[in-house]
Amino acid sequence: MKELKPPLSDEDVAQLRIGEKVWISGVIYSARDTAHKRITEALKRGEHPPIPLKGQIIYYMGPTPARPGRAIGAAGPTTALRMDPYLEPLLRAGLKATIGKGYRSWQAVKLFEKYKAVYLLAIGGAGALLSRHIKKVRVVAYEDLGVEAVRELWVERFPALVANDIYGGDLFEEGVKRFRELSLPFKPSRIC
Repeated sequence: MKELKPPLSDEDVAQLRIGEKVWISGVIYSARDTAHKRITEALKRGEHPPIPLKGQIIYYMGPTPARPGRAIGAAGPTTALRMDPYLEPLLRAGLKATIGKGYRSWQAVKLFEKYKAVYLLAIGGAGALLSRHIKKVRVVAYEDLGVEAVRELWVERFPALVANDIYGGDLFEEGVKRFRELSLPFKPSRIC
């Protein structure tokens, strides 16, 4: 397993290949659909985003309320495909990784290659387990969005899997390709 500590450099992401497992330790940020829309609109107006983007990681997540004694409630990933319309301005501003669940559009895969960034998968349905790796949380922007506000997360050995790398690799497409290579009596189609 490779250790990632944001902010990430071009060299950090160049070492990653699809299928590799990583541990993330340090500060990452959470944001979802509406926050992404606001951040990209700010960038289009030439304003500074509410969080640093250069070398950073954004986790597509909206947590549940924290239980007593915990930093955060369940913190599972949300579907990454919904963030694809907002991806390019964030990558252009220096974002180096995103974390979510599910595959990305082919346009997003090309953007990761173009801007030298990666997409990481977190385990869907395991929000309670993932929350154990989040040690401290602070709302840093768009508090009016409630659960979807942008949060600064201090994570320790947060587990993820490389799904898209800077070389155009796509773990989902690779999985389908390997499945097709099996000697089957039928031809499978892309699994979505």
